[in-house]
Amino acid sequence: MPDPETSSLRIRNLRISNFRGISSLSIRRLGRVTLLGGRNGVGKTTVLEAVRVYAARGGLRVLRESLDRREEVESSFDSDHGQINGPRFDSLFFGRSAAPGQSITIGPGSGEDHLRIEVATSRADPAEKQESLWGEDSTDEEFRFIKVAFGGGERLLTFLPSAHHLPSDVGWPRRRDILMRDRRRSENRDWPVLRCESLGPGLPTNTSLARMWDSVALTEEEDLSLEALRLVDDRVERIAVVADENSSPRMRFRRRVVIRLRDQRHPVPLKSLGDGATRLFAAALALANSRGGFLVVDEAENGIHYSVQRPFWHMLMRSACRYNVQVLATTHSKDCVRGFARAAAEISEAEGVYLRLERDGDSVRAVEYKDSELETAAEQDIEVR
Repeated sequence: MPDPETSSLRIRNLRISNFRGISSLSIRRLGRVTLLGGRNGVGKTTVLEAVRVYAARGGLRVLRESLDRREEVESSFDSDHGQINGPRFDSLFFGRSAAPGQSITIGPGSGEDHLRIEVATSRADPAEKQESLWGEDSTDEEFRFIKVAFGGGERLLTFLPSAHHLPSDVGWPRRRDILMRDRRRSENRDWPVLRCESLGPGLPTNTSLARMWDSVALTEEEDLSLEALRLVDDRVERIAVVADENSSPRMRFRRRVVIRLRDQRHPVPLKSLGDGATRLFAAALALANSRGGFLVVDEAENGIHYSVQRPFWHMLMRSACRYNVQVLATTHSKDCVRGFARAAAEISEAEGVYLRLERDGDSVRAVEYKDSELETAAEQDIEVR
């Protein structure tokens, strides 16, 4: 059981503004496990991305991963007129506009512990702020940059191209030095990041599975992985991660998951059991690796048969309570909503919340289905696609 002193939810409500396709969204209540439904393009995946960004405190790696996943790349030129390809950070802001003064806010609706990602210019920032952000590397030449504010502090995130050119005295070597120094500066107790694993909508890679497995191998969390796999095949006896003998010598360190089945002489690859087994195994590993933080799952129904939805949510809700993980997931499936509703009714301590997102002009609003309405809503012809 989780320690009562550390088992409270990280965020009980959520407000997002000016992030990607969401001008504004206010969610009044999040549960231990929150499921988001709604039409395509309404912003469900964007909410999951926002939670990842919040957990990472605006970390550059998470933002770059988000942009790379959507192939949002742009070209600019350094001071020697050499071409540089990099993430299109403008795409993070609503309307794809990173004009000075624009800011993204993500955090609890109460306003406490908000994360702010802001576009600023060197001239707009007072000299003392420039010095606190990048020390002696401040300059009189005007250029745009993105900074992150959280918990009363600020840090430089990255520079932005201006008219597709970088300022003459802030070429790549100096940009790199400034950013590396700032990254080290941000790794202190005033900017504690939270664990946050992300799954879906596709299958996780073998590399990702092996990484998560390493943290649970030879611990009690192995039992959760076995439990997950037995939801689809009760013959599963043992799990191991081994070197991939089919990889080339240059890739000899690649690894894959194999399973020992009760009636099989030799281990079989995890992925030979199907997408559902891989997704369930990954979910169990991700829960253990997200202890005390967040797990976000995009299109939670993918690969999982409708008959397994209810036990899947049972496992996820019980484990979320056990490991003090706050889960946010999306779905387009009525079977998924139905399984979630029944599991939430049976595991009240999991605080299962179902929200349907709807467009309201540029804003998005969240319609909550109360606990007593969950199963009824699932049985009716509610729109979740």
